[in-house]
Amino acid sequence: MNMKLVRIGMDSAEKLWKMQVEAFQDLYDKYQDTETSPATEQIEKIIMRLNQSFTYFYFVDVDGIKVGAIRVVDKKKLGEAKRISPIFILKQYRGKGYAQSAIKLVEKIHGSKNWELDTILQESGNCYLYEKMGYHQTGKAEKINEKLTLVSYKKE
Repeated sequence: MNMKLVRIGMDSAEKLWKMQVEAFQDLYDKYQDTETSPATEQIEKIIMRLNQSFTYFYFVDVDGIKVGAIRVVDKKKLGEAKRISPIFILKQYRGKGYAQSAIKLVEKIHGSKNWELDTILQESGNCYLYEKMGYHQTGKAEKINEKLTLVSYKKE
């Protein structure tokens, strides 16, 4: 397996958006979180983020196939945490360690310390992945609806 991260430019905004909607559709169907789900975002939000000087979007490329994407918010200010928001792997490529490898690669690029992210408490596989990679829950939680609670993670 040859995995690399490929920086996403404005010319790939529509591809990124379509992949994001597809990747998060099952979670949206399960939790109906219209306000927070990346599956319900409009392409304009992707374009706005791509225009941000502190946003780094990467395709997760495995042997020339775009299997997912990861967004890093890195304002490069001393002491300010970097943020993963969102990361996703398309359904047909999950369970192969790609998300873990992608996180390791962004930590090589942006530094391995001072990270934060949010995930769905009810998705134990996601929580397990982040905890295995050295993230811990901060205690901050936001109940989105009766089915879904977002929890915050941090890696020092």
